[in-house]
Amino acid sequence: MGDDVPKNCSSHLGCGKTVFVRDADRLDLGRALFIVTSKSGGTAETMAQYLVVRARLQNAVGNDVSRHLAFVTDPEKGALRTIARAEKIPALDIPPNVGGRYSVLTPVGVLPAALTGMDTAALLSGAAEIAKRCETSELSKNPAGTFAMLQFLADTKLGRHIHVLMPYSDPLRDIADWFVQLWAESLGKHRTTGDPGIGPTPLAALGATDQHSKVQLFMEGPPDKTVSFISVDEELVKLEIPKLHSDVKELGYLGGHRLGELLDIERRATAGALARRGRPNLTIHVERPDARHLGLLFMFLEIATIYAGELYGINPLDQPGVELGKQFTYAMLGRADAEQARREWNMLPKPDARFTI
Repeated sequence: MGDDVPKNCSSHLGCGKTVFVRDADRLDLGRALFIVTSKSGGTAETMAQYLVVRARLQNAVGNDVSRHLAFVTDPEKGALRTIARAEKIPALDIPPNVGGRYSVLTPVGVLPAALTGMDTAALLSGAAEIAKRCETSELSKNPAGTFAMLQFLADTKLGRHIHVLMPYSDPLRDIADWFVQLWAESLGKHRTTGDPGIGPTPLAALGATDQHSKVQLFMEGPPDKTVSFISVDEELVKLEIPKLHSDVKELGYLGGHRLGELLDIERRATAGALARRGRPNLTIHVERPDARHLGLLFMFLEIATIYAGELYGINPLDQPGVELGKQFTYAMLGRADAEQARREWNMLPKPDARFTI
C-alpha cells in the first residue's frame, strides 16, 4: 500500500461483522488505518460503519483521509471501487467468482492476517497443500470428500441433521463460528421452487468449555447430531501441573500432568463417551495451531462444503435466501433502487395487535 500509509494501528470494517465504531474513540485517528471490506460495496452495516468512521477521520485529519483507508472489494464495480478510483484509496481485489464466506484466503482475510504479523505465505501454502490432497477421486484418500460424505449420509440416512464442530484449542476457537456460516449459508437451500428445503444445521462448540454445557445435550439429548472435534497434537506451552495437595483425591491425581495433556485427554474422553452412547463423532487432527495449519483447515472445510453441495444437488455458492432480507432492509431505509422490494414489503401482513403482549 506504499510507505506513506500509516501502519501503527488498524481496524477492520468487514462484511457482516460489526466492529463497534465507539472503539474509534480510543484510537489516535492520525495514526490509524481502517480496512473496509465489502465485495458489493453496498452491505448496509459495513457501509454505515464506513460512513461513521469517514466522518470522524475528516474531522481529525482533514483532506488526508485517503491515507487512513484501504478497501477490499470487487475489482471492477461497486461503490467502494468507484470511491477508490476517484480518491486514489488503496484497494485490493476480491476475485469476482469468490463469495464472501469463501473469501478468507483472499485479501479479505489475508490482509488483516498480514497486519497482525501472521506468516501469510505459510497460510496459503497450507491451503494449497490440502487442496492438492483433495483432488483425488479415491474417497479414502480425500479428506474433504470423506468429511462431506460422512456428514451427508448422517443427515440424509440417519437423521443426524445437526453438525457440531468442536475445536479443542483456544487459538482455533473461531474456526467453529466461521464453519457455521460456511455450512449454513452454502447448504440450506431449496432444490426447486416450493419444496420444503434441505440442509443440515451447523453448531459451534469449544472444548473443554462446552463439556460443561452443550455436551450434556450431545450425550443425552435427541440423537440428531454428529460431532466433529479438532485436535491439536503439539502443545504450544508445556506447562506442568504442580504436585500439590497430594492427600486430596480431587487434586492429587492432577500433579505431574500437563495442562495441554489434560485438554487432549478430555477431548478423547468426550469422544469415547459419545461413542459409548452411540453418538457418531470424528476427530480432525492438526499438528499445531500455526498459519500453515490454519490455511489447511480453511481450505479443507471450504472444499468439503463444495463436495457436500454436489451430494445434496444444490448450488453451494449462492445465497438467495439472504438477498431478500437485504432488499427489504434497503427498502425500509429508502435506497433509491429498492422500489420493487418496497412494494413487496408493503404487501406483507401487518402485525395484529391482538397477539402483542
